Amino acid sequence: MIERPAAGERAVIVQLDFGQPDLADQLEELRLLTESAGGVVVAEVFGRRHGPDPKTFAGKGKVQEIAAMLAAGDADLVIFNHELSPVQERNLERELQCRVIDRTSLILDIFALRAASAEGKLQVELAQLEHLSTRLVRGWTHLERQRGGIGLRGPGETQLETDRRLLGNRVKLLKERLRRLSRQRGVQRKARMRGDVLNVSIVGYTNAGKSTLFNALTHAGVYAADQLFATLDTTSRKLWVAGGGNVVISDTVGFIRDLPHALVDAFHATLEAANDADILLHVVDSANSAREEQMAEVDKVLDEIGAGQLRQLIVWNKIDLTEAAPGVERDEYGNIARVRLSARSGTGLDLLRESLAEYAKLKSEARRKELAEAAREAQQDFI
Repeated sequence: MIERPAAGERAVIVQLDFGQPDLADQLEELRLLTESAGGVVVAEVFGRRHGPDPKTFAGKGKVQEIAAMLAAGDADLVIFNHELSPVQERNLERELQCRVIDRTSLILDIFALRAASAEGKLQVELAQLEHLSTRLVRGWTHLERQRGGIGLRGPGETQLETDRRLLGNRVKLLKERLRRLSRQRGVQRKARMRGDVLNVSIVGYTNAGKSTLFNALTHAGVYAADQLFATLDTTSRKLWVAGGGNVVISDTVGFIRDLPHALVDAFHATLEAANDADILLHVVDSANSAREEQMAEVDKVLDEIGAGQLRQLIVWNKIDLTEAAPGVERDEYGNIARVRLSARSGTGLDLLRESLAEYAKLKSEARRKELAEAAREAQQDFI
């Protein structure tokens, strides 16, 4: 497993410009990620390059600048807001004489800190091991100790081969446990989906206010904080809406740009709640200048898990920070497409409840037509 940084660990963060239009937003996001992992940013390093240096990603001059920042800030950790190859990571650590991690490792570490349920912890461990397997070098003897050590090593096997075999066995075990949990979750979901109850999943970029909205609607008391990835585990509750009856609503893990593929794969079972929904509440931080890019990133992940074609209701959140008025916007077919509200203050929540009631009635009507059609077909077959 990853060696997690101690609370308050001093870090130098690095963001290089390869022609991205939103460099300032990316640097701010890296700062928030670092703070979410318990780190303290003591210096920021940025610069422009045509492409990554194959040996150190940043190039000789920039590495020297990072070294100077490390010394000046008395820091012992460097975090790149990029994906580093194992070779680049090792070369940087050799040059800088300190630990170097990339964006993927940082996000995995935050997930490890946040995981609360047994399934969440399994998913995080699987993602970490699959990521770290690409960086596997000597020194993984802790895996051997976990499995008993003496007697496990094959004849003629090197330490590295043994470590890889033990790592592979652990990954296989985790995947089997997650498959069993996924089957159990599937049975529970099918039970919820029977009948004409509307199934709603809340999705969105991390820190957009999903859990705050979930709590405001259901009074569930789910942990919500102004930090990235405050929520990892999917939570479902029944919500009664006037004129629409009961609705099942689920809060899901937040998305982020360049979300590690290992995490998407490991959390696939958790994200299935979004895949099985009748409608997605796509929560957007309307006060964020990068909101359009964040919406595109969420849509990209939804496509990856097979939920890209599901109907979305955009929740334009945090209007208390933009002074926008609460309201409802409809598409060209007359369906509600966007609701403007503030989950924190509660302004506009009544409009969202009315919107959910409208969609619940649409599903109920469609269900009645489906049952009536099935009954007619059955009667014709009987005749």
